[in-house]
Amino acid sequence: MTAEYRITESRLGGEPTLTVRAPDGSTRAVVALHGATLLSWQVAPGAGGEPKELTDGYRDEKELLAQDGVRAGLLAPFPNRVADGRYRYGGHDHDLLPGTHGERLIYHGFAREAPFVLAEADTAPDAARLLLRTSIRPDSHPGYPFALDLTVVYTVTAHEVGIEIGATNVGGTTAPYAAGWHPYFTLSRPVDDLTLRVPADTLIRTDAALIPLPGEEARLPLDDRPDMDFRSPRRLGDAVIDACYADLVPGPDGRVETVLTDPATGEELRIWQHSGYLHVFTGDTLARDRRASIALEPVETTTDAFNRPEQAAALALEPGRTRSFAFGVRYAGPKNAG
Repeated sequence: MTAEYRITESRLGGEPTLTVRAPDGSTRAVVALHGATLLSWQVAPGAGGEPKELTDGYRDEKELLAQDGVRAGLLAPFPNRVADGRYRYGGHDHDLLPGTHGERLIYHGFAREAPFVLAEADTAPDAARLLLRTSIRPDSHPGYPFALDLTVVYTVTAHEVGIEIGATNVGGTTAPYAAGWHPYFTLSRPVDDLTLRVPADTLIRTDAALIPLPGEEARLPLDDRPDMDFRSPRRLGDAVIDACYADLVPGPDGRVETVLTDPATGEELRIWQHSGYLHVFTGDTLARDRRASIALEPVETTTDAFNRPEQAAALALEPGRTRSFAFGVRYAGPKNAG
């Protein structure tokens, strides 16, 4: 009988986790139910080799609960920041930080800290699939009076992790909604030594608070910013980046692929998505291991989408409707690997 992938339950401190393993042990992924967060993804570089870590996730329960750096966080119902924690939707003003004075910073939504449950688990000789569920209700979070049911599907194969976030509006009014992912990737070398390719034609310009400039001012052709242009692969070096890329160009198969490469070995990570935007963060302000990994973040919308009229149609999730956003990452081992 052909061996199948295995799914086992464990814990990170007191937090429940699910571990997916390939039949031959060459692939291993660990997902916490807290936020449906990918904690670890390991793949063997070649036949018979030991799996190596390809993500820089939370290492213990304290880090997971603190959410510092939002390591591999699933971002919903909004990615990145909402300016001043306030927005107007459906003719009503909403405050995501009521009673907060001074710095009013909110980012990356609520799903990353939500308690998910395992709804389905399927295994086969070549893959494993996890279906996780949670919900957002009008009284769950200040300033977001909408009702959503969320699903997250993880598909783990020999060299790839695919993720799909789905949201169903189970309330009676149209809800603003967008999703994304905030993973940090590593190829066991400092960010400076790696090369990056981002197939994007436009850079989103922001102010000092990282909020996009008004209207068309936010869109800058990358021909005008060669220092931020990674359409052709080039070494990251000492570049400090916390920026969003737009007008992503898909390949022949319809996938947009952002490629991180170790030129010394030829190893590659291909972060894929079918639509949206790509945010790049070189990890310069992380509390732990700055510039040891790089965040390459597929997102449905830009930062502060809740306050941008041109993104209203992309955000609108009508009652009874479901919308999904799919993305993932694929690993290619050293060029001389077996």
